[in-house]
Amino acid sequence: MTDLVLPSETNPLNNLFGGELLARMDRAASIAARRHSRRIVVTASVNHVAFNRAVPLGSVVTVEAAVSRAFSTSMEVFIDVWMEDRFSGERTKANEAIYTFVAVDDTGIPTAVPKIEAETELEKQRFAAALRRKQLSLVLAGKMKPKEATELRALFMEE
Repeated sequence: MTDLVLPSETNPLNNLFGGELLARMDRAASIAARRHSRRIVVTASVNHVAFNRAVPLGSVVTVEAAVSRAFSTSMEVFIDVWMEDRFSGERTKANEAIYTFVAVDDTGIPTAVPKIEAETELEKQRFAAALRRKQLSLVLAGKMKPKEATELRALFMEE
């Protein structure tokens, strides 16, 4: 999704409001999740957001979202935000985020989603990391015992 930063979307420093960027990322991520699952999708969580650079008024902003991993009914979507300098045309990575979506049927019941095949090196890295993030989230929520988080354990424990 590519759009322009307008005056009504900026803070007193003439930079894009963080909440406006969150909404843009949510829309782009929901489109990616819906295209993958071919289902209605709902935002389950915003797992990570990094506002690394301010996005100034007049910038052209591109939000790129891709499903990094599909689980049973949920999908992790990785989002990269790029801004284009209005004078030079130079494209710079401004921000990134990770959202989780759940596919649901017409009554709102979670429904299965197809698996995803990681192809590029970046896709493979994000695919592998998605399982660690999911296990960490489940452990922190008390839905998984730490000893069951095999991917996390592999990072810290020698077997």
